[in-house]
Amino acid sequence: MTTQVRLPDAEATRAWGRALAGVLKPGDLLVLTGDLGAGKTTLTQGLGEGLGVRGQVASPTFVIAREHPPLPRPDGTRGPALVHVDAYRLGSLDEVEALDLDAALDEAVTVVEWGEGWVEGLTDDRLELRLERPHGGVGDDVEDAAAGERVLTVQGVGDRWEGVELPGQAAATPTAREQGES
Repeated sequence: MTTQVRLPDAEATRAWGRALAGVLKPGDLLVLTGDLGAGKTTLTQGLGEGLGVRGQVASPTFVIAREHPPLPRPDGTRGPALVHVDAYRLGSLDEVEALDLDAALDEAVTVVEWGEGWVEGLTDDRLELRLERPHGGVGDDVEDAAAGERVLTVQGVGDRWEGVELPGQAAATPTAREQGES
């Protein structure tokens, strides 16, 4: 099923990421798509908070990939690490393969911004997240980048995501295709 969630601002986007972290487990691959300023890194910051990882989650545009190890939880356990990748500057599948993402895939949650068309072959199971700002992106008002609604469309691909309830799914808006299937 495809789920669509309306997020009124950057903080709601971050909060949705924190909530999503509660259903993630090692081996999960998330592919984030959206224009500049749509909220991909903001959502990933929420994931990092929810997973309880070390370090500030910032866009890895220039370093391409960052690994955030898990911090100990109050009960002494640790969650998965977060591998945060920005594929925007990658120009070929060889460059994607050189990142060796599959080496950490089984033990971390891997988020790839701008990953559509590049990383789907890493696993049969993935969560595809598309963020849009229907009233314009950052270019419209740089001073107000945190404000403004985002529309998040989430598609689970593969057996891993069958029956998994995602944040906001109960109040989610079905896609037009799904409305026709009812």
